[in-house]
Amino acid sequence: MKIFPDNSFSEKIPPSLRRLAEKCPRPLYLVGGSVRDYLAGDLSSRADWDLASPCTEEELLAAAKECGLSPRAVYANTGTVKLKGEDEYEFTRFRSDRYVRGRHTPEEIFFTEDILPDARRRDFRANAVYFEIGTERFVDPLGGIEDIRNKVLRTVAPAEKVFGEDGLRLVRLARIAAQTGFSPDEECLAGAKNNAALIRDIAPERIFAELGLLLTADKKRGDETAPYRGLCILRETGVLKEILPELALGDGMPQRADFHDHDVLEHTFRCVRYAPADVRWAALLHDVGKPSCFLKNGNFHGHDAEGARIAREILLRLKAPKSLTEEVCTLVALHMRDLDGKMKTAKVRRALLSSYPVLEKLFALKQADFSASKDDLSPAPVVVKWREIFAEMQRERCPFTLRGLAVNGNDLLSLGVPRERIGEILSALLLFCAEDGARNTPAVLLARAARLAELPAEDAENK
Repeated sequence: MKIFPDNSFSEKIPPSLRRLAEKCPRPLYLVGGSVRDYLAGDLSSRADWDLASPCTEEELLAAAKECGLSPRAVYANTGTVKLKGEDEYEFTRFRSDRYVRGRHTPEEIFFTEDILPDARRRDFRANAVYFEIGTERFVDPLGGIEDIRNKVLRTVAPAEKVFGEDGLRLVRLARIAAQTGFSPDEECLAGAKNNAALIRDIAPERIFAELGLLLTADKKRGDETAPYRGLCILRETGVLKEILPELALGDGMPQRADFHDHDVLEHTFRCVRYAPADVRWAALLHDVGKPSCFLKNGNFHGHDAEGARIAREILLRLKAPKSLTEEVCTLVALHMRDLDGKMKTAKVRRALLSSYPVLEKLFALKQADFSASKDDLSPAPVVVKWREIFAEMQRERCPFTLRGLAVNGNDLLSLGVPRERIGEILSALLLFCAEDGARNTPAVLLARAARLAELPAEDAENK
């Protein structure tokens, strides 16, 4: 075990944690991401402050109370306490664990006062370096500092054992590699490949959370290639086939060479690479319908609609938030609109109106899709075209929501429009104005509404 004095890290530590270390009756350590990132020179403004100590939960809570830290949760069976101070802190008592193969939750927990078994229960040596807050020194039981310096991920024990104990580590490997820029060693990759099927035993919410962190891994160090590299590790280890089999079907599936330099899955990964953070789930799933369409019909026709259906199945399976699910499915369904740029202006105007709630994200997805096809970072022609038409509509002051119309429901009621048809006719008026913003006046819209009210509902919608 190696010990290295260092007082500069203390300056990064929140004052409440330094006070907590003074009040604790036994040494208090930082461990995990905050220590690893500092030693790698990548301490973010918002670190993950994970604490460890031989202190009991009772001792830790008593010290926290003296420091004005509020307990958020206490889990006595795992020796875990969550605290709130300047930030969120999670304390875990020194322990060793016994797992049933593949399960994320330990079968048995043994509390200890020895730092070595606590280090050996973790995942990677780079995550098993400790900083004793009170004495301002790093404690390195397993050689993790060397791994950090070499930017390598090696498991704390034989990789077969580490991944066999906890299937979630299969996704954490890709996520941590993406966030840090570290590369797994050969034994680590082999262990992940041999145990890839164990991810099936992990709760979908945990997988979704890890994937979300992977897809935004560039936030950690500003490395724009980070999500792409994480996805490549999921592909290499076979974990992608287990968690997103519909997507993995595109691996090696060729596309038209005049439009694409990459197969379906590689194109998808590159689309994620070129997409901004807020559309990366849509980028990941935008072509998920292609393998299904090709296997059924021998071509990719209709993959946008099929992709929206499959994307919904995937996100429901992962228990993603409903708002994200709806947005991603909408973007997947729309991403092929006017791909060849031949759509007439009037139709584009209607499309801009109907997609207005997600318009900027649709532009971003279309641009990423274009860039990923041949790694071309020039502006996507269809986005240029649509932006020009959108700007023209804005100059005309076209309304993009019902609130922007020059008439409202009460005006239509006064006109004699049946109450049950108000929403339908207001929507028709909005489309009417999309073709020409000058139409958005009370006189023009009320005359239009009167004519629409004379038609059956299905005919009015088409007018």
